[in-house]
Amino acid sequence: MNALERLESTLVALRQDVPTVRLGGVVSEVTPTYYRVAGLSRYVRLGELIGLDVDNQIQLGEVVRIDGTGVTAKPFDSHVAAGLGLVAYRLPPKTLSPHPSWKGRVVNALGEPLDDAGVLQAGERVMSTDANPPPAMSRTRVQAPLHTGVRVVDLFTPLCIGQRIGIFAGSGVGKTTLLSMLAQSSGFDTVVTALVGERGREVREFLEEALVHHRSRAITVVSTSDESPMMRRLAAKTATTIAEYFRDRGESVLLIVDSVTRFAHAAREVALATGEPAIARGYAPSVFSELPRLLERSGPGLDGQGSITGIFAVLVDGDDHNEPVADTVRSTLDGHIVLDREVADQGRYPAINVLASVSRLAQHVWSPEERNLVRKLRAMIARFEDTRDLRLMGGYQPGRDNELDQAVQLVPKIYEVMQQAPSDPACGEPFQELLAVIKTAIA
Repeated sequence: MNALERLESTLVALRQDVPTVRLGGVVSEVTPTYYRVAGLSRYVRLGELIGLDVDNQIQLGEVVRIDGTGVTAKPFDSHVAAGLGLVAYRLPPKTLSPHPSWKGRVVNALGEPLDDAGVLQAGERVMSTDANPPPAMSRTRVQAPLHTGVRVVDLFTPLCIGQRIGIFAGSGVGKTTLLSMLAQSSGFDTVVTALVGERGREVREFLEEALVHHRSRAITVVSTSDESPMMRRLAAKTATTIAEYFRDRGESVLLIVDSVTRFAHAAREVALATGEPAIARGYAPSVFSELPRLLERSGPGLDGQGSITGIFAVLVDGDDHNEPVADTVRSTLDGHIVLDREVADQGRYPAINVLASVSRLAQHVWSPEERNLVRKLRAMIARFEDTRDLRLMGGYQPGRDNELDQAVQLVPKIYEVMQQAPSDPACGEPFQELLAVIKTAIA
């Protein structure tokens, strides 16, 4: 290649990376959480990016509000580096170009590598982080059973491939531990995890413990609690976009988001910065439209594509399972697993309240005999729990109520079967193990 050809190739590459004309405005207002840019109102759309040249580095912000006097932008950095009079340029919306080589990597919400494995290879397909869910009438049905290996889940809230289920829990009840156990489920081609607003120390723990045997097929998107709300909100969308890429390739994908509540908190901060009113416990209306839009992107794909099995953690504020975010997520998903603090206080882990947990697709997993057994076991556990105070006060006398006698005899044994530690091997045949314990107790 001669000097003229080298010059031509350099100019072509430069023209691709740097636009010939850049639309710009001037920073007119700066606050601790956002800044205003004058002169761009007629040229930008919501969701597009704004670039600030700060100390020879580009600080990205997203357009979250447009009015006649200017646009409001929220920075992705944890601090606002804008200054009055600084020139801000219009940039295109954020996109991703996932590639199969991303498996085994750890990235941030912008799709940039956080590990020491080098630059990420870009795929040929450019994907928006705000894609629409697949059309409802074109999706395949969810019917294939999923074996998680977590005994209590496979018994009382069995899942299907392509199902979306939520894990509802207060703080310190074992939510992350249960997620790590479910992340070890076999049968998936790819595991995509979004750690949204998590503690920094838990990132390596999750990678080196929960994904230790599946690291080669796992992609982890990390946005810790000290990052900006824009990064925390984007992390869940980035993980979903990556999962959609592998789903469209025909793969079976497990998507874990921990947690949806912190995604909602980040969306609330963004919405309040735009001037939206707070209508329910400080949440703005747009939060309750963003949640279903994010959750609906998971699930089965179109005919010929794969599926995304979504497991979404919901951190219940104040142990109130009817608070707005929990209520919205529960009504959107295909089931919910409730972790109960009282169960955890009794030392039973996973601390799942089987009476409050429901899988809406369990009928595709249970046989008629298993469905009948689970129904009887639920009734027995309910009777056992309802009479707990009576028995503690000495008001129970054996022989007067056969159903209660049976519950007192069997339920503690059932609780023992349901206990499982993260280090325990995956359960293979949960119903056979349960029936063996029941027969032994009755004999």
